[in-house]
Amino acid sequence: MRKRKLSLRAVQKLTCKKRDAWWTVLLVDPVATRVLIRIARFGFITPNGVTWGALFVGLGSAGFFLRGDTQSLIIGAGLYHVSFILDCIDGKLARLKGNGTVFGGWLDYVFDRIRVLFCALALMGGQYLRTDSAWYLIAALVVVFLDMLRYVDALQIYKMRMSMRTKIEKLKDARHAAEAAQTAETPAEEPKVVFMEDLLRENPGVEAEILKQQADNVVDLHAQFRDRFPWYTRLRQAMLRSRVRPHLISGIEFQMFIFIIGPLVGQILWTTAVSAVLLGLFELVIMYKFWLSTRDFTRVVEELAPEPVVAGGSVADHLHAGRHRRAGLDQTSVGGIPVDQRFPAPEPHEDPGFQPYPEPRYDAGFLYGGHDGSAPAQTGYAGAAPILHAPVAHTDGRWPGAEEHLR
Repeated sequence: MRKRKLSLRAVQKLTCKKRDAWWTVLLVDPVATRVLIRIARFGFITPNGVTWGALFVGLGSAGFFLRGDTQSLIIGAGLYHVSFILDCIDGKLARLKGNGTVFGGWLDYVFDRIRVLFCALALMGGQYLRTDSAWYLIAALVVVFLDMLRYVDALQIYKMRMSMRTKIEKLKDARHAAEAAQTAETPAEEPKVVFMEDLLRENPGVEAEILKQQADNVVDLHAQFRDRFPWYTRLRQAMLRSRVRPHLISGIEFQMFIFIIGPLVGQILWTTAVSAVLLGLFELVIMYKFWLSTRDFTRVVEELAPEPVVAGGSVADHLHAGRHRRAGLDQTSVGGIPVDQRFPAPEPHEDPGFQPYPEPRYDAGFLYGGHDGSAPAQTGYAGAAPILHAPVAHTDGRWPGAEEHLR
């Protein structure tokens, strides 16, 4: 039986991201999905193979950039765009066939960085050799640094957001279990935690307040940002209807401006400078948005976490009362609360490097207080100051430990 051919719309729905960079949506996806339909039928074409092809085409682009003349720059810009199209096809092919791997994702990320590095050095190096202008060397450093900063920052912010989500989910579960324990009832299954950002992404045309009313157990980690910039939500919803994300100058547009627009218009330095400034501004906005999100996270955690038990007595009295200063204090409790319960030692898995407060000991030359906090007979204290005792000599006239020091 002949297999049914997938339509272009079906391939786009299966492989295209729900939101992406405007350069990808407008100039890459229309080409990539049509190429994907034709190559998906061949079993020997794998996502990793396409990733390798994207790298080799990108290195070919760097070779033309290094030559530096106008014709070579135009060819290099065209090859770079082809390389980026292949870079998008590998992920779409993996989603279409369902054969994506963790190693493939890593390979794609590493090859992207290699391509940017070689193309930046070749483009700016070729112009430096032709013009002898040191500005091109500075531009190469700026391009490599900003590309690295952009992707490292994106990965770290993503990691922190996932960490915040995980902690909120655990706190929700713990609070639900605690409430069930207080009522002595079998805890019912709590609705899964839903984050407002996911709801807005899945429903770009619906207001946040409506989504919050319709869904249960919603956590909003971007409330402060939307309150301060209410127009952003409307802009975001309008752009997401066309799959374009609001982050207009991302790492993708940064690369395309430098390696395609700059060589085509013959203004490499100016294009690099403008795109670097725009990328920096958008990165600052992302950092500011993430900072506000951490404040929302702190608010949510404070609402979910149980209130600390306030006990009588001064915490400072206990913290500053060392073993050799607590002769007149109750050794078992502070403010009526057992010391072991107020300040328990951490478990080994919580703090592997934890060392308990050392017991007083008799060191060579200094005699400290007794184990009960009181000064021993023939005390080494004169008031509060320790008295230096003469070292105990061996029969051979040397003090203990002298052999080790002599070695």
